[in-house]
Amino acid sequence: MCLHPTDNLSRPRHDTKPLGAIALGIPSSGSLETLILRPEASVTQSSATPLTPDQLAQFHRDGFAGPFTLYSPQQMRDSFRELRPRLMDRRSSIYTVDGKVSDLSSIANYDRHLDVPFLARHICQPGIVDRLQSILGPDILCWRSEFFPKYPGSPGTSWHQASDFSAVTASKKPQIEWTTGDHFRGALTVWTAFTESTVENGCLQLMPGTHTKMYYDESKGMGYSQGADGNSPSSGDSRAFFGYDYRDLQVESEWKPDESKALSLVMKPGEFMIFWSTLMHASHPHTSGDMRMGYTVRYLPTSARIFPYSDSLEEYGGKASLENYGAVLVSGKDEYGHNELRTETTLGHPFTTRAAPPCAAPPSRPA
Repeated sequence: MCLHPTDNLSRPRHDTKPLGAIALGIPSSGSLETLILRPEASVTQSSATPLTPDQLAQFHRDGFAGPFTLYSPQQMRDSFRELRPRLMDRRSSIYTVDGKVSDLSSIANYDRHLDVPFLARHICQPGIVDRLQSILGPDILCWRSEFFPKYPGSPGTSWHQASDFSAVTASKKPQIEWTTGDHFRGALTVWTAFTESTVENGCLQLMPGTHTKMYYDESKGMGYSQGADGNSPSSGDSRAFFGYDYRDLQVESEWKPDESKALSLVMKPGEFMIFWSTLMHASHPHTSGDMRMGYTVRYLPTSARIFPYSDSLEEYGGKASLENYGAVLVSGKDEYGHNELRTETTLGHPFTTRAAPPCAAPPSRPA
């Protein structure tokens, strides 16, 4: 692990762009640490690739693991170049509003693995799923995917955590619910760099070891205001959270994240990170010239309930029905039957379910 300090970066104020059509990859108008970690990984995942004992121990301690290589940089660039026009065609997307394909807010970016073949293959990649088995056990669902673009001039994303993902919903009801184990909820997040991800273009930041304590109370909820950046002029902070002010959820109103403990994750195209959604994470402002694109996929054990209290999504200023939604079984078996499952995309592309390893570990959660 190579860590080195970076200079303080200016954070220009900039209105947060709504995560609609422009967010699908079509161009539009403190002292920290940088993590540059290149573990060995096979680009062609033909054999099992679980986490090593050392990687698993580090994951439990810090709440994250990686980066790992899934595609070569050139493979990722070529794939993303072909993917971008396809993402603009949402006629086969599962989310509709009054019979029309949803183009509102970040809902337009949700769950495109359910209609785009490349993304359908991506969420089931053995290089991802094998490592998740080391953490969650043999039986795993993909419950959500979404794109996170960052454009030149965009502010940094606010520090945040997500346990049940209720904070941004209009209903304030949990979107996911663990039915086994202790009170801990959360999801495993796999964040893949579809482009270069650097400090200058707004790379991901993580705060190691913060996954075992919630510094934000999602039950408080937040109000949505399109274009709001959630920052006061006197705060000295120009981070934003897509129309929400995450500070409204702080357990202690005067508390501030200790950014001296943050890591900045510089990643090549085709690399991915695994981290708990309860790990405090954020991103730098974008101070360079090229768009940065990250693709996030969230996974749960099959024992969890997905959208247990909702039949629609209403968040980030948009609303869409869940009538066509289904989780995807990416590993093992679903012996609980809590959730609707999809076995193929809306265009008939089948999902691949990874076999459970012979000696699979039970699901694990932060201590």
